[in-house]
Amino acid sequence: MNISQIYILVSILVLAVIVLLVFVVGKKGGEKRLTPLASFAFAFVLAGILFSDNRLIGYGLMAIGVVLAVVDIFNRSKRTN
Repeated sequence: MNISQIYILVSILVLAVIVLLVFVVGKKGGEKRLTPLASFAFAFVLAGILFSDNRLIGYGLMAIGVVLAVVDIFNRSKRTN
């Protein structure tokens, strides 16, 4: 296995653990569910990791995911205030 393949595998495993934690802890906490925008952000970041062979596409997808996550955080903070 190449070093970049190991990095991608570790990244996917970490993301899978985060998703499990969100679903397990989210059900106990009540209103801690993912919004549709946060789900799209997560999907774009995951797609960016999967398409990391082409750096332009991979980084572009990750950037879109980060921007969507920031917009979701901003929207959630406005709703609670």
